[in-house]
Amino acid sequence: MELPIDHFRLLGVSPSAEAETMLRTLQLRIDRPPSQGFTQEALQQRSELLRLSSDLLTDPERRAEYEAALLELGREHPGEIAGLELSSSREVAGLMLLWEASSPHEAFQLARQALQPPQAPALGSNREADLALLAALACRDASRQDQESRRYESAAGLLTDGLQLLQRVGKLPDQRQEIEQDLLQLTPYRILDLLSRDLAEEVSRQQGLQLLDELVNERGGLEGSTLNNDSHSLSQGEFELFFQQIRRFLTVQEQLDLYQRWQRGGSSDAAFLEVMALSAAGFSRRKPERLEEARQRLQSLEVDGLDMRPLQGCLDLLLGDVDRAQTHVLASSDSDLQQWLLKHPGDDLAALCDYCRAWLRRDVLPGFRDVDAEAVDLEAWFADRDVQAFVERLERIEGRQLSRVTESSPSSAQEQDPFPAFPLDPDGLMPLPIGEASSALAEEADQSSPTKQASTGWLDRLAGLSRPQWSRPQWSMAEWSMPQWSIPKVTLPRPALPLSPLNPPSRPVVIGSAVFAGVVAVVAAFSVVGLRQESSPSAEQASSSQGLSQTQPQTQSSQTDLNQADLSRNRASQTESTASTASPALLKPAQAYALRDDQPITAQLEGLLQAWLDRKAQVLAGGSLADARLADVARDGLLAQVQSQRQRDAAIGATQKVAATITSVEVVSSNANRIEIKAKVAYSDERLDASGQVMERTAATSLPITYILGRDGQQWRLHAYFGS
Repeated sequence: MELPIDHFRLLGVSPSAEAETMLRTLQLRIDRPPSQGFTQEALQQRSELLRLSSDLLTDPERRAEYEAALLELGREHPGEIAGLELSSSREVAGLMLLWEASSPHEAFQLARQALQPPQAPALGSNREADLALLAALACRDASRQDQESRRYESAAGLLTDGLQLLQRVGKLPDQRQEIEQDLLQLTPYRILDLLSRDLAEEVSRQQGLQLLDELVNERGGLEGSTLNNDSHSLSQGEFELFFQQIRRFLTVQEQLDLYQRWQRGGSSDAAFLEVMALSAAGFSRRKPERLEEARQRLQSLEVDGLDMRPLQGCLDLLLGDVDRAQTHVLASSDSDLQQWLLKHPGDDLAALCDYCRAWLRRDVLPGFRDVDAEAVDLEAWFADRDVQAFVERLERIEGRQLSRVTESSPSSAQEQDPFPAFPLDPDGLMPLPIGEASSALAEEADQSSPTKQASTGWLDRLAGLSRPQWSRPQWSMAEWSMPQWSIPKVTLPRPALPLSPLNPPSRPVVIGSAVFAGVVAVVAAFSVVGLRQESSPSAEQASSSQGLSQTQPQTQSSQTDLNQADLSRNRASQTESTASTASPALLKPAQAYALRDDQPITAQLEGLLQAWLDRKAQVLAGGSLADARLADVARDGLLAQVQSQRQRDAAIGATQKVAATITSVEVVSSNANRIEIKAKVAYSDERLDASGQVMERTAATSLPITYILGRDGQQWRLHAYFGS
């Protein structure tokens, strides 16, 4: 074996050391051999090698010849290291001295090579035991050197190689356990090393994300619910500091994917962080559907001691619902927030906007690699066309809901019916009229379109809202009192109230309010003039140039008793009705459909709901109730609503192109006559004029809908549905 070391390094002395110094060093090295458990034979060979080096270097003539050889080697082969040729009997001793000379990387690689065929030692021999021990010690020391140089992934690779080597030779269980513990302690540093690399290094980043996912799952979520008292694991406090540091190296989509997996595993902290990530993604990328998803998740989120109302108010404001935003903020039990609102120098809307800006800048946008935390421009947000279109859609949906609640008056027959009337369409799949009777629907069709009335209503409220004063709320705040809240430790702190910037302004308040109102007025004008100008050919052409993709996922069922004949007929009906939305000229009559099982399974219920969506879309695309056979899947009240909507569109020569797909189904309750279902619907639509130009478009989104099914004789039909 050629050992990459010279006599000076092997003995542990400087090339300029005198003979007396070398002799003292020799005696010291011999008297203090390694104490890790090497065999006596290996230690004796080590002492012999030290004496041979000392004899050469203390003989002036031999030392001069050796130094001259080193100089000549340096001139002929610059950069190379002088080596020593050792016999196989002194191989272990030489590797020990190489390891002691602070060259653990070289010692580990040579020991690893010596343990492999064909030069592998005999099983159970002293040479095998010494080489295995040396490999274990050298790989741990080499790993520590890499950690000191912040090469954490390289350090982990050395430990992994050493562990695999010891497992293969079946030696040193204690050393294997120590290496495993070193690997465990190294995990957070490996994650930091991998995720801090450039975004283009996809393989390294995916490995880092996988390690982070495994670490959190092993701890039982972000809360550390399964954390033991192992001293080699991070404590909860240490983990929280590590996680706050690691977040800034993750993109918003990477964090969303992680939080969704951890939330499914039962982590409430991950559910809250998912809301914050959705909010950051929605605001920074002008994706209001992400904010709507965040709002829905926040409504169903329960965290002990956490007042969600201020956060809900901020999301409401960003989605154009100023009334609800004010209600949520005023209902907060945070006394500091209420005092700040009272001291705010501007009007009510200005205070709400300032609070929302502070929430975005300090709590939502920081902590993402690809999000600018300082880019908080509410005016630009509300001026964005996609934002305006989405908010107007929400306005139409909520406006219809309120009108129906106001105008509906259940009859005595309805009071006896186990299915009270729900003439609602809160999911917005099809803009339906208000009321129940056909005459009322027809009368309503003659009135002005509620869609146009609602199209800019949210902007009007932003510009000139009639609202209660913060200083004199119209209810007792004691009714809303809740414990003081604080976000879980691993999450960001709650919005810091910008008290210092809100002292009496240096300029008159009137000027600041006028500037803000002027900006909002510009936004309103933009919405009225540019967003929904149905008579503008250029806008129509630009809108129609955008494609609308539809995806119909196949329904899967783990039940063996599924009625295959009914399901096949249902799928055929779905295919025809979906295709029929492309052009009224291609509409075909739908096949008969009937769900008659006493206890329908999930796949059959999903098929019924999908048939409702497809056949409803077929009618709005220009078909008839009879051809769509909508009565097979829905009761008369819903049929009247769909028919009325189709009549409204026909009156102006319009049709609708709807893509609606059930993506998940959950049965909430079920009895012999009533089934309640919670479903997720992937939805998008376009309203077309007589020439096929796009008049309105709803971007693809996911909607949570609750459906109520009733049984008419032996057949199940849809009775009502409303937003979850």
